[in-house]
Amino acid sequence: MAFTDFSTIAEVQERFWIKYQSENFIQVNPVAVSQELMAELDFTERFIDTHASEFAIRENLIFPILKAAYRPYATLFSLWSHRFIRYDEVLAGTPDYLVSKRSPLGKTVLEKPLLLVMEAKKNDFDAGWAQCLAAMVAAQKMNEQPLCIYGIVTDGKIWQFGKLMGNHFTCNIRFYTLDDLAALLGALDFIYTQLQTQLVCSVQ
Repeated sequence: MAFTDFSTIAEVQERFWIKYQSENFIQVNPVAVSQELMAELDFTERFIDTHASEFAIRENLIFPILKAAYRPYATLFSLWSHRFIRYDEVLAGTPDYLVSKRSPLGKTVLEKPLLLVMEAKKNDFDAGWAQCLAAMVAAQKMNEQPLCIYGIVTDGKIWQFGKLMGNHFTCNIRFYTLDDLAALLGALDFIYTQLQTQLVCSVQ
């Protein structure tokens, strides 16, 4: 099997005995949007057909935002695009993007996966979350530590957030959109601050 073999979040829950709940766990302080990012997204909106393919959405909408939010934390984490991960024959696959702890060996070595990002292909958020949660379970088992694993499912314009702690999956009730880019970047920054806190605590 692979992450893409799961089509509903209930399948993943039943397979790995994961409890589901909804609440707003993200605390957002809006982040100032750089002129460079604003200009890039504005150019994309005016001149590029992001509906042409799934790749176009990932390349022109999702990745620029992920990279902008990642930039202040680049010395602590690594941002990966389409990096295969595997725990066993069932929990294996390629998230669209993932964030890991930065390896002391450099940017070419994958350390602990901490944040998994899946595109909601054809705007199917249910299937997106099924695949994302499966990848989050894989990351949790790969880490062999009681770390909170975060997940994002997005169609490029709508961004949904979740977290997995133990066998409890929490879906953030509020979602974020390109229409309020400062809040979206604030939500991503909140995730990074949580990951940073985890890293500090895990080495103490």
